[in-house]
Amino acid sequence: MLLPGMGLLQVLPGVTQETRQIPNTGFVIFKAPNEETPTTVPSNPTTFTAVVGEAALEVIKTGDRSAAEPGDTVTYRLLVRNTGTTAVSSLVVQDVLPLGIQFVAKSLRATLTTEASTTLVTLPEPTVSGRTINITVPNGLAPKQTLTLAYSVVLTPDAVRGSGRNLASAGGRAGTREVKSNTASFVLRIRPGILSDCGTIVGRVFVDKNFDGEQQPGEPGVPNAVVFMDDGNQIVTDPNGLFSVANVIAGNRTGALDLTSLPGYTLAPNLYRIENNSQSRLVRLSPGGLARMNFAVTPAFGEKRPD
Repeated sequence: MLLPGMGLLQVLPGVTQETRQIPNTGFVIFKAPNEETPTTVPSNPTTFTAVVGEAALEVIKTGDRSAAEPGDTVTYRLLVRNTGTTAVSSLVVQDVLPLGIQFVAKSLRATLTTEASTTLVTLPEPTVSGRTINITVPNGLAPKQTLTLAYSVVLTPDAVRGSGRNLASAGGRAGTREVKSNTASFVLRIRPGILSDCGTIVGRVFVDKNFDGEQQPGEPGVPNAVVFMDDGNQIVTDPNGLFSVANVIAGNRTGALDLTSLPGYTLAPNLYRIENNSQSRLVRLSPGGLARMNFAVTPAFGEKRPD
């Protein structure tokens, strides 16, 4: 079978984007048995549309380290290239971070590289929605330009529960056509670190009016109360009677209320739990967990114990 009229379409460097409809006509030539003259059968004329010199985006994602642990700061780097011959406008670069990795505000730095030079670029502050970062590039990318984006992230204790893998891509427009890049991936190996063995203790010192050990509406917190932890830490409650201690080693932890820091108050009796009739509280704190340590007090004079 012979298909005359078929040619090779070549895209030459420097050709601007252009849409063309190219006609194509083919023929089938065959020779039947016992016949000396070949038979030619023409096909129906067909056309196809070719876009010459399309814009194309390429994204490469790297990091300044391969492993990190909670509390560390990591610098990510994104290379966005326009490998085509048409400018890309309305360019937006998107990076979806793994669980427990947070973007550091005002850490973005950008440079634009051409065949002749590399210059710093000022970009708007990225918008962050959950774990998704969107970086807007108002001027877009001209053909053969490379935009390098560098920014910092910090690892939280939740990072040990995540995959450490994030996905980055870019998109824009070339004229009326939408342009999308590949999806680049980078995997950060998460080491547990010391923070994975720690937890957080939260609590409140409040006026217990019904002596049940639980704070009810209308039972205010007591500010400036002092709580001593078993590791020697001293915590002072805020104006609402709240306090918290982060990075506490997991295990059995004890806190004691300093009644001398609360003139005019004494420990409120608990009518339901005998173990809470004490100035100290014992909690079991699991690694990466949260434990509550409340203290109920009552005015030394004026409050009546309910019957």
